Amino acid sequence: MNQESDSNDEPAGQDPLLLLKTIQLLWTKKEMKKLKEEIRRGFAGLEDPLAGLLDILESSTDWKGKGHSLGYYITSELQLWMKEHPAVQQSGMKLKKLQTRVLRILAQCPANLLDPLISIYQLHTADRNYLLGHVSHLYHRGDYKEAAILSIKLKLQPDQDVEKMCMPLLFQDKINLMEDYVGEYPELQCKLLQILDTWCEPGFNIRDIARQYQGLSRYKPDKLNRKMLSKLVFRLLDRFNVDPALCPNVINQRHLRTLNYLFYKRFVEKTMTQENWTDHVQSTVGENQWLQGHLIQLLISYCDLNTAARWAQRCNMPKEILPNRVADELQKLKIQESVEEATKAENYEEINKKDYYQLPIPRANIHFLQKWEEMLQCWEKVLQPGQIVAIDMEWRPSFGMVGKPRVSLLQIAVKDEVFLLDLPQLLEQAEMEGEKEKLPHFIQMLYSDAAITKLGYGMSGDLSSLAATCFALKGMDKQSQGVVDLLTVDKQLQKASIDWKKGSRKVEQSYEDKGIRQPEKGLSLLVQHVLGKPLDKTEQLSNWEKRPLREEQIIYAASDAYCLLEIYEKLCKDPASFGLNSDLTKSLVGKPTIKARAKKQLNKQEVPSPCGQQCKGSEKETSCPPAPISAKEFSVVCDNMLQGLGRYLRCLGVDVRMLENEDDHRKAAEIARQEGRVILTSGLPYQTLQSQVGEGRCFSVNCSEKAKEQALQVLKHFNVHVTLEDIFSRCQVCNCNKYLKVPKERMRQLVEGSKHSAGDGGTSCSTPCEEKSSRTCDAAQRTETTQSEWLERTDPCGAAVGLEEGTTLQVAAIPPGVLDKAELTDFYCCTRCGKVFWEGSHFGRVVSQFKDVIVITGDEQSIYKLS
Repeated sequence: MNQESDSNDEPAGQDPLLLLKTIQLLWTKKEMKKLKEEIRRGFAGLEDPLAGLLDILESSTDWKGKGHSLGYYITSELQLWMKEHPAVQQSGMKLKKLQTRVLRILAQCPANLLDPLISIYQLHTADRNYLLGHVSHLYHRGDYKEAAILSIKLKLQPDQDVEKMCMPLLFQDKINLMEDYVGEYPELQCKLLQILDTWCEPGFNIRDIARQYQGLSRYKPDKLNRKMLSKLVFRLLDRFNVDPALCPNVINQRHLRTLNYLFYKRFVEKTMTQENWTDHVQSTVGENQWLQGHLIQLLISYCDLNTAARWAQRCNMPKEILPNRVADELQKLKIQESVEEATKAENYEEINKKDYYQLPIPRANIHFLQKWEEMLQCWEKVLQPGQIVAIDMEWRPSFGMVGKPRVSLLQIAVKDEVFLLDLPQLLEQAEMEGEKEKLPHFIQMLYSDAAITKLGYGMSGDLSSLAATCFALKGMDKQSQGVVDLLTVDKQLQKASIDWKKGSRKVEQSYEDKGIRQPEKGLSLLVQHVLGKPLDKTEQLSNWEKRPLREEQIIYAASDAYCLLEIYEKLCKDPASFGLNSDLTKSLVGKPTIKARAKKQLNKQEVPSPCGQQCKGSEKETSCPPAPISAKEFSVVCDNMLQGLGRYLRCLGVDVRMLENEDDHRKAAEIARQEGRVILTSGLPYQTLQSQVGEGRCFSVNCSEKAKEQALQVLKHFNVHVTLEDIFSRCQVCNCNKYLKVPKERMRQLVEGSKHSAGDGGTSCSTPCEEKSSRTCDAAQRTETTQSEWLERTDPCGAAVGLEEGTTLQVAAIPPGVLDKAELTDFYCCTRCGKVFWEGSHFGRVVSQFKDVIVITGDEQSIYKLS
């Protein structure tokens, strides 16, 4: 052994394979200093160090794994050594031979070896056609990911077909790699978006495209649907800052969803005024005849032919494209009828304004400010030490379109007065006068002054929109002091006051009895609870960019801010009557918590503390953890992009409903309200869904994380305690928690019977059989669970065992050999879908993966040790 490591008598480096043995020994012993010296001494003794490295890599396999392998260490050391000895660089024909060899290695090496090898062997100088040919060879071999990665590293994208290279990545769920492929090339970005938009055309069959690519791994046809592609296109439009007009199909589909939403708000919820609704419908439809056609169909469905005909007249739609009944109705209309008369034909019950919060100040005390000179009065009254200021913002609804909302109106309320700042006009004026920092300076002074109490509701979202409107205000959430976010108070009230929740349901019922719309959630409900009447939100979805503002908009904007002052005043006078602590002001005024960007949305949906106060840590105040809840008491509804998360939660005993791929996101809110579930969603739908349920009842998970990490995030956020009894207590396929226990010998009879039945042309089960997977078939089910109901039944003879509602056992899905396992005594079958489970190694893996949230009871210690 000592002779091998001694290089004084006969240098080990003269033979690359002998050098490899020596450094492998040092690597095993973790003698890194000697290893480094030996690598450098060895390469110095090689006749051709570059060829020697390839000999080492070709003769060893330990470099193929992820992480810093020995191969990576050797390559990195050679790269450093070459900088000190530039003469070893090769050229000409010798370099070309080395490049040919290294390309074969690149196809199978880990990502961290690519850049060093490309640099050492100067692959950027290699013949481009040869490189393209090598990548093409990988591609036709079915190594789509490897071909794309190598193309990115060698910057070959401009000479390749973007559709040919990117589509297999999309089918294999390698979306991040697809984005990186076009990331530095605007032309390719546009081509990719146009291709994806084409796939979103109605009637386009994506599976026909998938058939062109052989050997696709991880391809799930059901997951790659039009809705998923539409979301992807919008995200890429935003990331690459591309004109949305490039993607007419997804834009039209998004506008159509907006139309459906507007009809729902107007005619079902009845929470939009006629004027706001008309304004949004006109701006959404525009001159697009495809959207106009859908508008007419919606009007026929929700209204009548007369209304549809008037809108057809308003949009100047040709009679040829109108339904015959609408065209006939249009003939009957008189030309002189004005557009305003159409509102009389629509059935809409006016809301009695007296049933809502009334602004307690005269109209003269509401100041609409559009010039800087008018701002001086606001400045003097607001920036006073000890002043209490309520702040709110309004912007035009984006209805899920690309880009962040830009604030159109900033409302600042003090005692007896409200200032409405026309933000776009004031910013434009300041820029024209060369003083564009003037208004941001005023806002920064206001938020950073700890002597001024600032009231808001969901302030983190407002500050984010403010930063998107004016770049100078970016990062202001870090500078803010003396802030009271009444959204936090709202959460504490909901947690502290059980009677309020019951009362809110009575209020909703009373409004239904009166035949008008239910009051809004969120701030409206808080106003109802504290001040006695809800806030009228019918102007909330106005077009706040349009000038001049209507009188109804001005009153609404002023009320939206001023009500915060009244809420705060009443809560401070008597916090105990609302279930709050007496030190309300002290505990809530402070600097907003600063978190990483990935957790921004989590800040807005923090679960309220059960004690209604904050716990003090060593350096800063942090929220108390929510009260623990057991897995069997926790019920959720998962949006359709989170089905992997849903399966993991079911695996841990959580009651999970999952939306189908074709379901609209809003269905999650309906299920949550009807069944008392928490909504789990991600991305843009969160903004819509959170406003349709109570505070803390909608949670946005990090979509960049894997399903297991998402499950841990959810369980920790809601403080869900999982016991060993909870694991696999629910069927991961259908969510049922009742099982049929079948002895192994009886299951063997059923399997044999199913084979005979199949031979006779019969069918062994009424539901599709699934293949074995580590998550389901090999799951470890245990009879000691109390949540699930294990049913032992005397099964009728025959090939299929009938269960509830005609379901039959999926015995054909049991792989060969399972019935021969001596340790197996029983099988457990879902009574709803017929899925068959048996004890296996998956139980131990799940316990290991989720040990941070699993609570081990005394009775379960022995089970835990066995797992």
